[in-house]
Amino acid sequence: MPKLDKTFYIKDDVVGIARALLGKVLYTNIEDRLTAGIIVETEAYHENEKACHAYNGRRTKRTAMLFVKGGKAYVYLCYGIHHLFNVVTGPEDVGQAVLIRGVMPYEGIEVMMERRKMDRVQPNLSSGPGTLSKALGITTNFNATDLQSDLIWIEDKDIYIPSSDIVSTPRIGVNYAGKDALLPWRFLIDADQIQLP
Repeated sequence: MPKLDKTFYIKDDVVGIARALLGKVLYTNIEDRLTAGIIVETEAYHENEKACHAYNGRRTKRTAMLFVKGGKAYVYLCYGIHHLFNVVTGPEDVGQAVLIRGVMPYEGIEVMMERRKMDRVQPNLSSGPGTLSKALGITTNFNATDLQSDLIWIEDKDIYIPSSDIVSTPRIGVNYAGKDALLPWRFLIDADQIQLP
């Protein structure tokens, strides 16, 4: 299947894109080791709300990637430990991105287990934003990577996700954002309900 077209990412609708990414497949080919996971959890962030790193147009060395035209990777270090992978969306100069919070292992599962130091598939292999990056080999070295590249990309495998299976909730760990923490911008699906084509 082809990679998602650039036009998918540049729409000025980060919430809609966060929802639409569910069921898409995130691929990495790092050190010639192919891995992939079906996206099952996302969160949207926009400069107009306080949970976003780019809130109120804040531009720093770290947040600069949030203001480029959609279709690039924004990878940052959380708590000095976890590498978190985001998909930059929207037009240039509008700070927004979708955090990929969870994927269901799809390809290269043995490589993913090796990276996570697991001897068998466990539910938490790639179920959090830090663990999925580790499983897929994504680090801050890949910040600014074009999602049309052969290092990190996303494909549509025609995995059908009924709207009734999509749950939206407030985002996790953003209590500092006040009323913006209540925005229902986290989207998830039950991996057990996914029917592969």
